[in-house]
Amino acid sequence: LQVTPCMGGLELLLLILLVPHRIQRKTAAHRALSISGMIQRADEKPDVQKTAKTTWCQDVGSLVKNCSFVCSSLGQTAMAFVTGALGVWMPLFLYRAQVFQGIVPPCLQDSCNSSNSLIFGSITIGTGILGIIAGAEAARRLRKKNNKADPLICATSMFISSLCLYIALMVAQTNILSTFIFIAFGELFLSVNWAVVTDILLYVVKPRRQSTAIALQILVSHLLGDAGSPFLIGVISNAIQARNIPSLQWSFWSIQYSFVICAFVGIFGGGLFLLTSFYIEEDRKEAQR
Repeated sequence: LQVTPCMGGLELLLLILLVPHRIQRKTAAHRALSISGMIQRADEKPDVQKTAKTTWCQDVGSLVKNCSFVCSSLGQTAMAFVTGALGVWMPLFLYRAQVFQGIVPPCLQDSCNSSNSLIFGSITIGTGILGIIAGAEAARRLRKKNNKADPLICATSMFISSLCLYIALMVAQTNILSTFIFIAFGELFLSVNWAVVTDILLYVVKPRRQSTAIALQILVSHLLGDAGSPFLIGVISNAIQARNIPSLQWSFWSIQYSFVICAFVGIFGGGLFLLTSFYIEEDRKEAQR
């Protein structure tokens, strides 16, 4: 936690030094290059009438009517919900699973040494990098064959990730190694979507509104996603424990049952991406006008 503010300060410094201050307004075309190679152009020729300026409220109203943007943003919110809950509670869940199996003794101190946080963090970093690369490459290849490839990739990844997470929760009380393996696959498929969701936004939203769209997507995904999911999982776990006899078994079962909500949220997110595929071609054409 002490390193995090320093990294934020470094990020701010890099933004000030590396991001150009002026926007090139005299270019003949607007380009948005995404991580998977998608380039969007909005040609502006001198003899063509430019798009009328709109207010911020008008931009927001237009974005709300953009079904692809709304559904993909809510799908990303489901991703953030699962990611936030896993990041906070998964190390504790793994520890309680090990106690449940008798692998490690119960810790009665306030601070307990455990390698679960380090292992889970390493898995998250590794699968995050691999997932983003795999998602970008899959989108680049499949987009040539299917115009709806991006939302279909996201939907498939969310469904597989939810299945892997659910299996990890169920096998945790019998086999901790299998739990780590399924968690790794779950996070891998969850990470596939991060780059692809950004691509979707870039080509279904008009260039003039992309900054507002990105800001709203980040706000919604964090506000309704990882900002509240750890609290919700904790509340449900405490409520389950309060209704049963205090024991090591119910200490594990309570967090196991509360984690199941993440699997269903992931399925819901996959459904939202699947719904995006029905509107994406129409919204893409609208953004290119």
